[in-house]
Amino acid sequence: MAEVSAQPLIQRAIPLPGSYGIGLIVTGAAAIAVLAAAFMWSQTPDYRVLYGNLSDRDGGAVIASLQQMNVPYKFADGGGALLVPANQVHEMRLRLAGQGLPKGGPAGFELMENQKFGTSQFAEQVNYQRGLEGELARSIQALAAVQGARVHLALAKSTAFMREQPKASASVLLNLHPGRRLDDTQVSAVVHLVSNSVPGLSAKNVTVVDQNGSLLSAETARSGRGALDPGQLRYRQEVEQGYISRIEAILAPLAGPNNVRAQVTADLDFSESEHAEETYKPNQNTQEAAVRSQQISEAGTGAAGTGAGGVPGALTNQPPVPATAPITGAAPGAAAPSAAAPSAAAPAAAAASANARKDSTINYEVDKTIKHTKQEVGRVKRLAVAVVVNHKSRTDAKGKVTQVALSAAEVEKLTTLVKEVVGYSKERGDTVSVMNSAFTTPEKEVIAEVPLWKQPGTIDLAKDIGKNVLVGAVLLFVVLFVLRPLLKTVAAARPAPQPLPSPADTPQLAQSGAIENGVERARRLAREDPKVVANVVKEWVSGDGK
Repeated sequence: MAEVSAQPLIQRAIPLPGSYGIGLIVTGAAAIAVLAAAFMWSQTPDYRVLYGNLSDRDGGAVIASLQQMNVPYKFADGGGALLVPANQVHEMRLRLAGQGLPKGGPAGFELMENQKFGTSQFAEQVNYQRGLEGELARSIQALAAVQGARVHLALAKSTAFMREQPKASASVLLNLHPGRRLDDTQVSAVVHLVSNSVPGLSAKNVTVVDQNGSLLSAETARSGRGALDPGQLRYRQEVEQGYISRIEAILAPLAGPNNVRAQVTADLDFSESEHAEETYKPNQNTQEAAVRSQQISEAGTGAAGTGAGGVPGALTNQPPVPATAPITGAAPGAAAPSAAAPSAAAPAAAAASANARKDSTINYEVDKTIKHTKQEVGRVKRLAVAVVVNHKSRTDAKGKVTQVALSAAEVEKLTTLVKEVVGYSKERGDTVSVMNSAFTTPEKEVIAEVPLWKQPGTIDLAKDIGKNVLVGAVLLFVVLFVLRPLLKTVAAARPAPQPLPSPADTPQLAQSGAIENGVERARRLAREDPKVVANVVKEWVSGDGK
């Protein structure tokens, strides 16, 4: 009995997978790819701006740090903005700030930290100047309107061989944000910031220029000559606003809220003056006057005839002149007494006058007044006040509201109140004007309330929900309209399995299988070794056909 092989029976009963298997594999791969793409799309983070307008050096340092921390990033606005996932923006800013990134400007005093040994004094001075310029540029860039800044310093080197020392100067170049500008107050602040940071630098020697080449410091210099500086203008506005607030506060309870409008113009004196006065007044009452010093000098001699008499001098030391007889005759007894009387009376008079001598000197204090007067800076020289009061509302019996003008007496009372509030002074030339007139109130603009579906929070929530719903819809579409019809098509194209042969048909199938196997072996032998086949055929032809 011939040997029966089971392999052909199995091949006939269960055919090998063909197009059915390939279609099933392709369908499964497509489904997995769609699911992976939908999942990755749903997990894509929302990117937000981390930094904008970074310099090339700062941008490279920030990107290197993000790569070390495995943080995804991308660019926007043509490379002008660096984006990172929205949930990591604040964290990345703090972590990069801890690393000193971005530096946001030129190098500062960190140049002085790594000084090499043996550095010359000139190199140290250059590094110090560069560091000072960088620190000033960083400080100026802190202003909201300034995008970038550069500072150039011309520091003077002091020397003992020059009588007049050279003066330091500075130049500042500002790069402002688009649509932004600096007013005179801010320019003056930049000038004083630079001048006060450099020793020996005057504010007059600081030049400020913007990116358009406009000289900004010239406006500040012109405003300082014969005009109020920004501080004085600000003080003037504060004084005027203070008067306005007080006027409205005292009239609002009488006229009602929003029914009073006031304006005040204050003329202030910002001149600084100091007056010194020294006044001397005569003593009107000597009895009450204070005695400063007193000197009394007394001189006296003894009794009459006890001392030398006569007029002191050279004549008293000369001998007496000889007596001469008178030419005219006279009685000797009568002439003698008349001649002796003058000579005896002179010493007596001299003695009496010497005993009466007395000197007295009294010095009194002179009245003296010293006064120093310093004028108050910013004192009010004159006030001009204008007040407008709205008509008062009156409701009649029917509930109708009408506007009624104030009476003259009521306006006069309001004027008196305003004068008391502002400190009215007629001598100073103040003017106060109170006017009663109906206000023209504009129609109130009705602002529609933003509906719930237009609010930003609702929109973000709707976006998240919509993203998840879209992912689910894609998956459902793939399952129902791609995978399911494809599986049905493959199942319909699959050949029906043939029934297994019965035991009665087994010998015939085995015989036919053996014949097919023999023919196949003969063919293979003819392909592999044709000489052997040729010899066999030759023997068949030359033989007797057995």
